[in-house]
Amino acid sequence: MSNERLRSALLAQGMSVHDLAEAIEVNPKTVERWITQGKVPYRRHQYATASQLKVDVTTLWPDDSRAVETATDLSKAEIVTIYPHRHMVPNNLWRDIYERAESHIDLLVYSGLWMSEDPLFHDLLKRKSQGATQVRILLGDPACAAVRQRGIDEGHRIMDGKIRNALVNYRPLFASHPGIGFRLHDGTLYNSLFRSDDEMLVNTHVYGIGAYMAPVLHLRRLPGGGLFDTYANSIEQTWSTARPVSDHDITGA
Repeated sequence: MSNERLRSALLAQGMSVHDLAEAIEVNPKTVERWITQGKVPYRRHQYATASQLKVDVTTLWPDDSRAVETATDLSKAEIVTIYPHRHMVPNNLWRDIYERAESHIDLLVYSGLWMSEDPLFHDLLKRKSQGATQVRILLGDPACAAVRQRGIDEGHRIMDGKIRNALVNYRPLFASHPGIGFRLHDGTLYNSLFRSDDEMLVNTHVYGIGAYMAPVLHLRRLPGGGLFDTYANSIEQTWSTARPVSDHDITGA
């Protein structure tokens, strides 16, 4: 039996099967089967679809058992995918999620040196900051104890130098694009966070290895879920206590 409710919701939003498939990262043929054959998707795809189509999930897939759905289930549905190591994340995904941003771009890292070296990322920040998007870059204070300890934990003891290199890379943006907020924090990070509106990449920190070897979670916020907001609140708290960048932070002199 076909799912006419799903077909109608797509039409109401002016979306095609391919549009929805791309937005929730599934094969278009899979979405076709949901419509034409009445196949029921995994729960996480149900919630992602309902979010995209701006309807209650029970409108598309009635389920009496959903009345006892817990926040745990919703939070699990916010996980789009998990990459075992950061180097396994598709190279263009980092910029792609920020390209989709309309209201928020946040970077909470110690150095994030590899992103500061990307000229295409710089261009993206310039464009977004000139529009309606709030852009905030949070780097570690190179002189703080948490930065020194993270360098020791990763086995190289040069985290402060990596941060200063990142600041040098970003320096052309300080004066030319004041809409880009730069601050330094002295907090202990358990994750590096890359937020774009309701989408986020969470690069976990693991003792004894560099962040490039640690897992990455790709999250997408869903109504009623709490996982995304837990990390988003961490960004807000860190920003509120961070301080502006000075020339001394860049040169160390």
